[in-house]
Amino acid sequence: MKNELVEEEENELIPVAMQIILHAGNGRTKAQEAIKCAKEKNFDAARVCLKEAKDNIVLAHKSQTSIIQNEAAGKSYAPCLLFTHAQDHLMTISSEVSMTGDLIDLFELALKH
Repeated sequence: MKNELVEEEENELIPVAMQIILHAGNGRTKAQEAIKCAKEKNFDAARVCLKEAKDNIVLAHKSQTSIIQNEAAGKSYAPCLLFTHAQDHLMTISSEVSMTGDLIDLFELALKH
């Protein structure tokens, strides 16, 4: 019997999962920078960082949405734990970015009173 190398096909969801994780992670980093700027009373810079955080979340969502649309159109994907993790990562960070906007508003409001 011949010793053959069996190549497994890479799960199509892995590169998409990595894009989601990358963009969501960048969003978290920018949200953290926004809070730092707000603590330093630099609200203009905080809002710039917050916009960049939101832009990264949009990029992550676009990656996820392409897969959802493909599945809705009938395409099937093999299960992928990394993709599930990426979706969880995105959901958590999306909430953090949303809360960051509220925190910036609170910091600014507290300084006015």
